[in-house]
Amino acid sequence: MKRFGTGALLGAITAFFFDPGRGRARRAGGVARARGVLNRGRRRAKRAGRAIGARAYGISQRLQHLKEEPKSYDDATLAHKVESELFRPADVPKGKILVNAVDGVVQLRGEADTPEMIDDLVRRTRKIQGVREVESLLHVPNG
Repeated sequence: MKRFGTGALLGAITAFFFDPGRGRARRAGGVARARGVLNRGRRRAKRAGRAIGARAYGISQRLQHLKEEPKSYDDATLAHKVESELFRPADVPKGKILVNAVDGVVQLRGEADTPEMIDDLVRRTRKIQGVREVESLLHVPNG
């Protein structure tokens, strides 16, 4: 009984694809669909491989640059580096604080919103590479 069902199925498929009227178009359509499926699979695999490669590259770069290499900065470059590090958060009043650097000593001048912000700015400035000392001339606005 199983042989009969298999034979009937193969006969129906053969009749479908080798029909004298539409068989050629059906075969061409089947081949095109199969190519499309294979090409989609190939593109997806390629994309996944690139994503995995990019992720691996990013991880290797992070591992190579875990610790920043020591650099010597001139005063202007150090001041700009401190500004770029300190003024990243949106809550820091950029226009109210001036940064000067002389021989690795960074001076912070101006007005901060709260005493906690002053402490945070000084603490973050001390962590920046190239800063030897921090002089805080920051104050809170008068009441």
